[in-house]
This record gives sequence, structure tokens and C-alpha cells, in this order.
Amino acid sequence: MRVPRTVIALLCTTLQLCFGTVYAWSFFQTMLVRQVGWTFSQTAWAFSITIFSLGVSAAWAGQVLPRMGPRKLALIGSVMFSAGYVIAAGALTLDLLPLFYAGYGVIGGAGIGLGYVTPVATVAKWFPDHKGLVTGIVVMGFGVGAFLLSKGLAPLLVVRTGDDLAQVFLWLGIIFACLLIPCSLLLSDPPAPAAAPAVAAAPTSGEAPPEETLAVRTYLNSQQFVVMWVVFFFNIAAGITVISFQSELLQEVWGLSDPSLEPATLAEYGATLIAISSLCNGVGRLFWGLLSDRIGRVKVFRILHASQMVVFGVLMTETNPWVFSALVCYVLLCFGGGFATMPPFVLDVFGPKKMSAIYGAVLTAWAAAGIVGPVYLGYLKDVYPDRAVMYCFLVGILMLGGGFLFCYLLTDNRIRLGRPTLEGTLREYGIPVPTRT
Repeated sequence: MRVPRTVIALLCTTLQLCFGTVYAWSFFQTMLVRQVGWTFSQTAWAFSITIFSLGVSAAWAGQVLPRMGPRKLALIGSVMFSAGYVIAAGALTLDLLPLFYAGYGVIGGAGIGLGYVTPVATVAKWFPDHKGLVTGIVVMGFGVGAFLLSKGLAPLLVVRTGDDLAQVFLWLGIIFACLLIPCSLLLSDPPAPAAAPAVAAAPTSGEAPPEETLAVRTYLNSQQFVVMWVVFFFNIAAGITVISFQSELLQEVWGLSDPSLEPATLAEYGATLIAISSLCNGVGRLFWGLLSDRIGRVKVFRILHASQMVVFGVLMTETNPWVFSALVCYVLLCFGGGFATMPPFVLDVFGPKKMSAIYGAVLTAWAAAGIVGPVYLGYLKDVYPDRAVMYCFLVGILMLGGGFLFCYLLTDNRIRLGRPTLEGTLREYGIPVPTRT
């Protein structure tokens, strides 16, 4: 049965919506510290392990996606992601932090990585005529996922279970399995172009030809790839630091502004910020993706880094909770923009045939940023609780400044190994090459 490409886009967006709930982590972080007794550093490591596992598994998924196909890879990722929540529920029941790391962090994070690459690469193949728009829409789902969890599923389950976090995590695992597995089973690549009458036989082996593997490795060793990786890393590291603690940071600012507020009220304010900023994360993926189609990917990355440096400078000393919240939302808008701009950027520079492998490798920047950002902020929260906010944004300025400098080494010129030929171009776009007589 052939599924229409609009349905494929909807399935991919649904997958991203569920996987993107990981960005609502700060909703649970404060509850874990207060109810379970874990420190901010310990809970920060849980989120960092998740993002690190996500990035590493995404890199591997990009390499094997052409061989395994989107259906199998998305299904494995969906099962692992759901199982991660179930294992985390057991860890909370037994009060075992290492098991929580293994379940929610390693298994659940790896499941997200396998699932994340698949919809992005698949939908780009179905819509080659609108790659910036369609990848922006799909990755927008990943950004909006935190809204789904922080203002929908999580508060409802917290009330239903009487603040029993173990039960909340268990039910989340069950619900996500019911949503993700059916969507995964319907994914597929677009049909191959009709073969010409005289066509060279395609390799039947599931393994990539040696020259293909060599080409990918050569691209990964190129200066352009390294610069793209560094720029992506700095943009993610700055944003993910804010994401991992945005609820707690806002509660601190509100507490200083109005000391009479109750903890429950502060928690509600924090959850609202997660929800609104997640919408900005999602809208940013669509907005910056469309803008990159018009003005170019390089210009977008320069704007993202330069504007966030100014915003982080204001956030260092901002005490008005409303202004603070608005600026955090802009940071999330730019954070999502990086994820919307990078997939078509990879397509422009390296071509569609190697897109999944190279984009997966670029996502290791996500893994590295996931370790650096939340961990250093968790340390600051435990050691310098009164100055953690200021230090957080100061380090963010330094990271964004480094990314801005590297942006001037970026180019959107197409990289080719050797001189381009007609046959090579046809093969790159999956068009059969007639056999020479």
C-alpha cells in the first residue's frame, strides 16, 4: 500500500512531537529534587546522558538508515524510547539513580536519536521541492513536544496519580508506545524512479559500496563539515542550557520579584514558561527554515548567534519575570532555528544521497552540547545558588561568540569529490544511469 506523501509528513511530525517531549525535562527536575532528594547536579546528569545518547545514536542511525529503511529504524527507536520511561518508573520506585540514568538516559535517549533522524531524512526525500519548509514543519513537532507534556500529559498524570512520579513515568511510557509504534509501521521511502530500458544493474547487497563509504569519510574530514559541526554545537549548547533549567530559573526570578508566592504557584509559572517556550521552539523551526530558503543558511546562522549574544547579555541582570520569560522564548526560537536550518544546509552542501549519514554525524554536536550545557549549570546551581543565573548567561555569551566567529568560515557552496560528471550527478539523485554500449 502506497501512503500519500502528506500522510508521511503527518506521521513524521507525530513522531517528532512525541520524541520532543524530552525538552520538558525541567518540569520533572524540580519535582525530582524536592520529592526524591536527588541534587541538581545528579538530575542534570540524567538530562545530559539523554541528550548525549540521543546524539550518538542519531549519528549511527544516519549511517544505517539507507540500509535498514525508515520503518525498521523508527520502530526500534519508538520501542526504546517508551521502554526508557518504563525503566525510569522502576528506578523511581526503587530509588536507584543509576537505573534511572540507564533507563531514561541511555535507552530512552538512544531511542530518541534513532527516531529523530528517520522522520527528518525521510520527509526530505518525499518533498525535494520544498525541503526547507517541510523539514521545518517536521522538526517543529520536536520543538512543540514539550508543550504537549508540560501543559497536557504531565500535569494530568500528576493529578491522577497523586504526585506519584513513578506512576507518571510508567503511564508516559505506555501512552508513547501506543502513539509511536503505529506511526513507525507506516513509514516508508518514496518509490524509486522508473528504470530506463537499459540500465546498469544496481547492487543487490544491503551494504554500501566501498567508494560510497570512502566518500562519506572524506566529507566528514572536510573543513566545511568541521565548521558546520562547531557552529551547530555552540548554538545548541547555549540553548540547551536554558532548556534544562528554564523552569527553575524562572521560579528564582519570580521568587526574587515577589517573595510571597507559594512553591506551587512558582511551579505553575515554570510549567507555563516551558509550554510557551516550546511553542517558540517549534515556530522557530518553521520560521528560520523558511527564512533560510530565502536568504541562505549561512546568513541565518550568523543572525542566530549574534542576536542571542545580545539577549544573553540582557538576561544576565534581568529581574523582571515577564521580560525574562520573553527573552527565554526568543532563545528557544533561535534554538529551534538551528535544527530547522541544518538539514537543508547539509543537503545543499553534501547532496541528498549522503544526507542521512552526514546529518547524523552533525548531530553528534547535539550529544556534546547535551553534556556540556546542563552539567555545568547543575554544578553552578549546587555551588553558587545565588549567582547561577548570571554565570549561566555569561558562559552562554562566550559560547555564542565562538559560534559567531566560526560562522564566517561557513560557505553554502556544494562540495564534490573530484570533477562533477553527468553520471555522478544522476547517481547522486537516484536516477538510473543507462548502460554504455
